[in-house]
Amino acid sequence: MKRILRELYGSGILFFYFFKWPFFLLFPYLYNSGLNENYILNMLWFFTAGLILKDFYFMYKNRGS
Repeated sequence: MKRILRELYGSGILFFYFFKWPFFLLFPYLYNSGLNENYILNMLWFFTAGLILKDFYFMYKNRGS
């Protein structure tokens, strides 16, 4: 069970590391093309937006050190 959870965690990290920018930038196009009733994609977009904001925050915070 621990092995499966570690593999899911690792694949989630890789997925969102490589997927957040393309999805964040292309989702408005998908939303305007008719996918505006998909709540899972909406939540995924807000989650990726939060991850991007977190990256900018830590980049700004670590710049002064």
